[in-house]
Amino acid sequence: MQKNINIRNKKARFEYEILDTYIAGIKLTGTEIKSIRESKARITDSFCEFNDEGELFVINMFIEEYLHGSYYNHRPKSERKLLLTKRELKKLKKEVQNVGLTIVPLKLFITDKGWAKLQIALAKGKKIHDKRETIKDRDNKRDLARIKKNF
Repeated sequence: MQKNINIRNKKARFEYEILDTYIAGIKLTGTEIKSIRESKARITDSFCEFNDEGELFVINMFIEEYLHGSYYNHRPKSERKLLLTKRELKKLKKEVQNVGLTIVPLKLFITDKGWAKLQIALAKGKKIHDKRETIKDRDNKRDLARIKKNF
């Protein structure tokens, strides 16, 4: 078993402009947390959404079935509730409804106490020209680092 579990969503920083980040707890079952501790989870295609009661859920988060789980095993792509304070939930819901922003997960990790946490971000979708600019900046930084190394 790995010590540091750190599952990232690299696609989110390319697709979205990150405005604000939050750390949320996740409501999980026993086999789900065991699979996460073995790094058998993906958050690349996932997003967050509010239900009718104002609760925040992460959708399309894939957690592989636990290998040693019996009939108590979980469904790999079920909705999982995120745990935030009422003030944070109210603020996020207002931003999503009024401004039209999106909530995307950035990182799934395990704390020192053994709790699974999800870093989520309030984000605005990038246009095509913004994505091209991001690629150009990344290439320029790489070239500059290569020149500094050789010089």
